[in-house]
Amino acid sequence: MSIDWHALLTVLCATLAATVGLVGLFTLGVVGLARPAGAARPRPATAALTRAASWLCFAACAAATVWGIWLITAK
Repeated sequence: MSIDWHALLTVLCATLAATVGLVGLFTLGVVGLARPAGAARPRPATAALTRAASWLCFAACAAATVWGIWLITAK
């Protein structure tokens, strides 16, 4: 029995990149929705654009999660 180290390293790198990417994307969504207490209200157009971008980040995270589950369960 031998271990294919190249394949193991490839899976490790892909998993690490996907994890860091999804966590970063989710963090951008949370930061986009967060507003510090006492902060000045941004212009309505800017606030709407930021909120839409945040929800787009959340949607991308959800899509990636569903795709990963589909990959695991697909025959």
